[in-house]
Amino acid sequence: MTAVQPDIELIKAGRQTLRTAVWRAGGTRRPILFFNGIGANLELVSPLGEMMSSRSDVIVFDMPGIGGSPAARVPYRPSTVVKWSNQILDELGYSDVDVMGISWGGGAAQQFALDNPERVRSLVLLATSAGMVMVPGNWSALSKMANPRRYVDTDYMFRNFETLYGDAADNSAVQHKNRIIPPSKTGYMYQLMAMAGWTSIHRLPFLKQPTLVMSGDRDHIVPLANSRILKTAIPRADLNIVKGGGHLFAVSRAHQVVPIISRYLDDHADDYAEEAIFST
Repeated sequence: MTAVQPDIELIKAGRQTLRTAVWRAGGTRRPILFFNGIGANLELVSPLGEMMSSRSDVIVFDMPGIGGSPAARVPYRPSTVVKWSNQILDELGYSDVDVMGISWGGGAAQQFALDNPERVRSLVLLATSAGMVMVPGNWSALSKMANPRRYVDTDYMFRNFETLYGDAADNSAVQHKNRIIPPSKTGYMYQLMAMAGWTSIHRLPFLKQPTLVMSGDRDHIVPLANSRILKTAIPRADLNIVKGGGHLFAVSRAHQVVPIISRYLDDHADDYAEEAIFST
C-alpha cells in the first residue's frame, strides 16, 4: 500500500514562518491538530498522520528551528505556540478541531485546549505530563535529552534508543532514525526554554473537553505516574496504558494505538458540543 503523502507548505503565522503538513482525509470528521515532541520534525510522526488521515485531516507543523521551519528570532512561550496554531488553522480554513500532543507537544496541546475551549472538542495526550509538576524519568534517559545529539548523531541515537525511550531498537527504531531532520541548536534550546517553569496543574480541573490520556508502562522519559496525575486532575479524562510501550509507543505501535484513539474520538464526537449547549 502506498503511503499517504501530506501537503506541505510554509505558512506565515505573525512574524514566524512555520513548515506545515496536512494529511487530508476528505471525510466529514473533525480535523486533528497535532503537537510534536521536542526537536522532532513532522516526518517523525508520519505513521500517525498517515493512519489517522483515513478518518480525519491531520495538521502538524515544525516548531521554529526544527525540521523545515526557520529559527525564531527570540525565545517564545507556550502562549505564543497557541497564537501560531490559531493562525495556521485560520489560514487553512479549519474551525473546530480535536487536539493531540506527544511529550513536549502534550504540554502545548494542554495549553491550546485551555486557551481555546470554544475551538477544541476533544483532547488526546500521549506520553506527557503537567509540566514542571511531574514525576521525573530515569536519569540515564534525561541526561541524553539535555542536548539534541540524539537527532544530530543518529548512530548515537540508535545505540541508545532503548535507554532513551524504553522502546526496543527494532525496525521501527530504524525507520525513526531514517526520518530524522536534525534541529538547529537554537531551535532545540528555544523549545526547551519555552516550557521552562511551565505547568498546567492548576488549570487542569477547568479543562472541560473529554480527554484520552495514553502512556507506555516502559516510558523512561515521562513515567506512567504522570499520566495518572493527568487522569486525576482532568475531570473528563480516561487513561489507557500501553503494555510494554516506551516513550514513542504512539509511532512504534501506531497500528495498535490509532484504532484506540479513533474509537475514543468517535465515541465523544458530540459530547463537548452537547455540554456547551446545556451549560448556556
